[in-house]
Amino acid sequence: MKFDEMFKRATGKEEDPFDYQRKMAEAEDFPSLLEAPTGMGKTAAAVLGWLWRRRFAGDEIRKTTPRRLVYCLPMRVLVEQTRDCAVMWLQRLDILEGKAVLEEENGRQKLKEYDPWQGEDDPGKIRVHILMGGDVDRDWDMYPERDAILIGTQDMLLSRALNRGYAMSRYRWPVQFGLLNNDCMWVMDEVQLMGNGLGTTTQLQAFRRLFSTASPVRSLWMSATMHADWLKTVDFDDDKDAPVTQRPLDEDRESRIFQDRFDATKLITKALFEINDDGKETARSAGENHKPGTLTLVVVNTVKRAQAIYSQLDKMRTKKQGGLKADLVLLHSRFRQPDRDLHMSRLLAQPGEYGTIAVCTQVIEAGVDISALTLITELAPWSSLVQRFGRCNRYGEYKEGSIIWIPYADLSDDKKLKPAPYSGEELRTAADRLKGLSDAGPHKLPSFNDPLAFTHVLRRKDLIELFDITPDLAGADIDVSRFIREADEYDLQVFWRDISKTGPAPDEKGPVRDELCSVPINKDLTQKTLWRWDQLEKRWTRPRSVYPGIILMLGTDQGGYNPQLGWTGKEKNTEPINHIPTPAPESNDDDPNSRAQSWQTIAEHTDLVIETLSGFLGNGISDLEKLEQSALMEAARWHDAGKAHQQFQQAIPAGAPCKAFWGKSATRMKRYERKGFRHELASALAMLSHGVSDLASYLAAAHHGRVRLSIRSLPHESRPPETDQRFARGIWEGDILPKVELCTGTLLTETSLKLSYMELGEDPETGPSWLARILKLRDSLGPFRLAFLETLLRIADWRASAHITDANSEEVL
Repeated sequence: MKFDEMFKRATGKEEDPFDYQRKMAEAEDFPSLLEAPTGMGKTAAAVLGWLWRRRFAGDEIRKTTPRRLVYCLPMRVLVEQTRDCAVMWLQRLDILEGKAVLEEENGRQKLKEYDPWQGEDDPGKIRVHILMGGDVDRDWDMYPERDAILIGTQDMLLSRALNRGYAMSRYRWPVQFGLLNNDCMWVMDEVQLMGNGLGTTTQLQAFRRLFSTASPVRSLWMSATMHADWLKTVDFDDDKDAPVTQRPLDEDRESRIFQDRFDATKLITKALFEINDDGKETARSAGENHKPGTLTLVVVNTVKRAQAIYSQLDKMRTKKQGGLKADLVLLHSRFRQPDRDLHMSRLLAQPGEYGTIAVCTQVIEAGVDISALTLITELAPWSSLVQRFGRCNRYGEYKEGSIIWIPYADLSDDKKLKPAPYSGEELRTAADRLKGLSDAGPHKLPSFNDPLAFTHVLRRKDLIELFDITPDLAGADIDVSRFIREADEYDLQVFWRDISKTGPAPDEKGPVRDELCSVPINKDLTQKTLWRWDQLEKRWTRPRSVYPGIILMLGTDQGGYNPQLGWTGKEKNTEPINHIPTPAPESNDDDPNSRAQSWQTIAEHTDLVIETLSGFLGNGISDLEKLEQSALMEAARWHDAGKAHQQFQQAIPAGAPCKAFWGKSATRMKRYERKGFRHELASALAMLSHGVSDLASYLAAAHHGRVRLSIRSLPHESRPPETDQRFARGIWEGDILPKVELCTGTLLTETSLKLSYMELGEDPETGPSWLARILKLRDSLGPFRLAFLETLLRIADWRASAHITDANSEEVL
């Protein structure tokens, strides 16, 4: 199918794609940078361009197009909109995996519901997965051989790409680290809003080149105000990490649609009043300048001022005579999802007889397809103003739009200015550019090349350290938040439940997306009674500290939320949202995918793992060397040898069918007699004793994520009776693995386990330590390639565990 035909079918429109969209898709390679005016279809260019190259282009293009599209966005509201578009495009092309329900609203087709896991399993179709706070598809990583679209916030995606995935078990971190740094097309949209996260994406792309990957990874950075200099971090190389430049938009400039938008007139004037927190003058200006039957957009820099202006407008509307008659909308980042959806649908609706006045914060700057006749905006950084101007007379449908910008009272003193969330320098630069500007249409705006300063930049040393997920001796992890968001962004998320005075019930479930609300960290929050899910303790506890990015539970009697205004921190009570039952929040040591569906012997289970892994490799899932493939298959054959250990076999529950050496139990296992026992360490030690390669031994040791770079005993585990006897993770020096069939054609002879590998230095009998061996592997293969090998074995093990065997028909013990 040619790109134009696919584009029309996907969008459901008769219009041809823009010339730049067509050239992006059909070029020898995707560009690394894309700058296009607002409303020119950057999202469609990226998603449909990748889709055409992956599914409809010639063989050479298809083979070189990564199978996972990773769409990274700075805000939750953008994630939802992009997901809706992607799902509807795939649905119209009949290649959407899962069930989507569409509906008509305000003359537009809208996605009402989508579940990627409903319906028949079809490997030829594509799932769309969401990753954002309160809505994370935990199982997107189960099918690394399939095409997929992942859409998420930079918090969720970048934390996973740094091996510290937010809101997930630490033992699953390496899997998503491996998948997000191999065989991916990363798209960073609205990069002007990403802050430190933008620098992290450029450094990651540079490191993928420097350390190598198992399959190529490409990155595309997009914005209406994009500048190549923003990507120049310490290790980034323009020629190697952004090798394909954007083609000019010359031909599109000749099209009627482009000209209407680019040449749109937007008369701009300075307000005769200054920014004030009470919002009275801004509300008065909005009422006086609003035209019936049209949309007036008021964009301000803080949620507090947006709420104040909306309240003032609401008072004007309630006057009995001569009051404001326009419909009012408030939109900002501190609403729960159902309320935000309601306000958004009213904003997108065609204005009625009296029109609509919408008061918004920065959430309106990107991704929202609206056009206002009148725009009133507070002074903001220039890149933000350009985005806001793009929401006025967006399509050139009016003879002229009207923009009023509101200055700060004093730009000379940063302390008096208090311009949060912007710096005084940014505001002064924008004010200078507005001087003498009478028309803010795209064709009249001055060019600019404002620098971006990153407060924290990811270095090679940081990435290398992040490969190891073992916490330090105090139980702490490396904090990656500084590489993802600015240090002065102080939002977290809360939800409300009916809970007793003694606290949440032990089985209280985690939140769903509809319940969550972003709130700032201040006294309005911290003086309330807060609860947090403790991943280590597996229960709800009072948080020791409150920091950005976490999710907290409040009792309904703690209040703080108003459906009309959003989070204020002041309301006495807040009604909970009726939520569907959800799984309990994930614990730090959860590994639910390793639980079996039926009885499997060690050999039966291992044969299934080998079969699945062979399918991955036969599917061309990566560019692995023959030695790497060989080590991977060897690791598969040996990975469960440690389950022959007496500790594992004693934990098999009663009622097992009459076979020896079970590898998977259809019912819950008993507790190990030795606390902390890990069968995969026993497997790796046996492999080293039999001369199996370090790479295969590491992959077997790491296939549950708990044994990786180091072997050390833990404080809570059982100790052997001899005080000088080595022990670690439930394995004691001299433990015996009996003779056992590992898989078809592979037999383990009786083996004594040695733990000299856990010591530093080199043992005369066993050679280099485990740590020395694995550090050498990490440094020779690189963290991305090694993690990908580790990931393939783990997923093959998960898939085999889910397999249903006929063992239950056997005679039981």
